[in-house]
Amino acid sequence: MVVRTRLAAILIPLAFYVFSGVVGSYFVYHAAHGQRGLEADAATRKEMAEIESRLKAVRAEEDYWRNRIALLRGPEIDRDLLDEQARTLLDHVGKSDLMIFLPTVSAETTGATTRR
Repeated sequence: MVVRTRLAAILIPLAFYVFSGVVGSYFVYHAAHGQRGLEADAATRKEMAEIESRLKAVRAEEDYWRNRIALLRGPEIDRDLLDEQARTLLDHVGKSDLMIFLPTVSAETTGATTRR
């Protein structure tokens, strides 16, 4: 009886500590590596930074085009821009214009967006 009591006095707290350690380890592991853990949070923040940089670039391009459209609309039209657009769309060249032919480079090779 004494042996069983001593054995129970040692094994029951030991089992409790082992079980508590396993449960605590489970929660700590998933807090770091789980679906909503620290690593997932870091990946989400990185993705957010990339998306915000793309948004900034798109907004800059939008401002560029809004400015160009504003120059072609309104009470007074920018004559230089209108002339440039007409020559580009109609492939028209003036008599006194100097033509310089450049090799065509696709946007895929340069990685840049083309603006007309």
